[in-house]
Amino acid sequence: MENYSLKYVYRYTFVAAVGGLLFGYDTAVVAGAIGFIQEKYNLSPAMTGWAASCALIGCMAGAMLAGMLSDKLGRKKVLMISGFAFAVSSIGILIPSGIEYFIFFRFIGGIGIGIASILAPMYISEIAPAAIRGRLISIYQLGIVTGILLIYFVNAGIAGLHDNAWNVDSGWRWMFGSGLVPSLIFIFLLLPVPESPRWLAKQNRWNEADVILAKVNGRANADKEIISIRESLTEKQAPFSDLLQPGLRTALLIGIVLSVFSQITGINVIMYYAPEIFKATGSGSSSALMQTIWVGSINLLLTIVAIKYVDKLGRKKLLLIGSAGMAVCLAIVGLAFYTQSAGGYWVLAGILLYISFFAISLGPLTFVVVAEIFPNHIRGRAMGVAIFFLWLSVYVVSQTFPMLLKSIGSAYTFWIYMVTSVMAFIFIWKIVPETKGKTLEQIQEIWRKG
Repeated sequence: MENYSLKYVYRYTFVAAVGGLLFGYDTAVVAGAIGFIQEKYNLSPAMTGWAASCALIGCMAGAMLAGMLSDKLGRKKVLMISGFAFAVSSIGILIPSGIEYFIFFRFIGGIGIGIASILAPMYISEIAPAAIRGRLISIYQLGIVTGILLIYFVNAGIAGLHDNAWNVDSGWRWMFGSGLVPSLIFIFLLLPVPESPRWLAKQNRWNEADVILAKVNGRANADKEIISIRESLTEKQAPFSDLLQPGLRTALLIGIVLSVFSQITGINVIMYYAPEIFKATGSGSSSALMQTIWVGSINLLLTIVAIKYVDKLGRKKLLLIGSAGMAVCLAIVGLAFYTQSAGGYWVLAGILLYISFFAISLGPLTFVVVAEIFPNHIRGRAMGVAIFFLWLSVYVVSQTFPMLLKSIGSAYTFWIYMVTSVMAFIFIWKIVPETKGKTLEQIQEIWRKG
């Protein structure tokens, strides 16, 4: 029974993780394209930042809509909506048009990313057995970094088809248009996936919820979970104001601040602007794109390490190790830019190490913690608030990075991200609880007791 249960839960975790792949693919595609877009439309640093980050306004809208929509329609249906948003965005950008149409269709794609960023980890958290929930939610992050690495290869492949003039004119459109393929695969894979058992329970569809929980956990554990879910759902669907009650207020603070720190420590500067950063060290365009593939590869390999150890070492220990390591690496990158040493090798080494520490900590574990800490009756909306702040942070970082580079230079820009990594370490050490091995209902009890 246990093997069948694991096979069942891994299968549907994999499908939800394809939503993560789309998220990574669609956010990181801009890394290979932004230089060509800037050249085609002769964009200022502020407009370059806007072109790179306009999708993030859609992400914020998608994040706020996702919780409310999924509480009404179910997790599965709204995940399908995100797949269609990705597809529409890819087709819209592929068709030649002006910069304003590009921004509009990136906004549509952003809505898809925002929805997937909440619902994929939420779906996994609601179907996963407690003992391996951290590992399974981390597989979602593996989907994200796989999507990032995949689009880095696709970008490099498309950019290598013709000369720079072709890339500036239309090559970058094909980079975005390529997203249509994974979008359609995701929609197709979602068709046989069951609905979240905890959402079914909220709709009083107990028999359907019971069947899914029995397949995932075995009969005895399913009976225990049904009892816990019944008790947790005796609390009525809560208004937003409930998030400000004692206990839940702490959970909301942790969700928001951890989401913000996962971004303002600079990860999306690397993901969106890596080729431009490497060009600043003297690398050529094709060499910079290949170095970006190194970034994506390290991100993927170390996320696999996080998946292996998240349920053994726990969330908090990995978050502390990661944030401390990130601070040291960002100090090195800033110093390398400041002294202009070793022709960019120290920058590459520092960034690869930084990615390694991020990939075992704030990368996957932010989504693990945010998907775990909120009670059943308000999880959708509470995650919506936390992930809204995540996307707001991504927007601020990616919009301001080109302007910071121009005004204070590379070294001081990376040192700012170093300081935020130190702040993240202190916050995690002092405030974030360990949730390893607890059921969602047991975590809920932590907040009930204040």
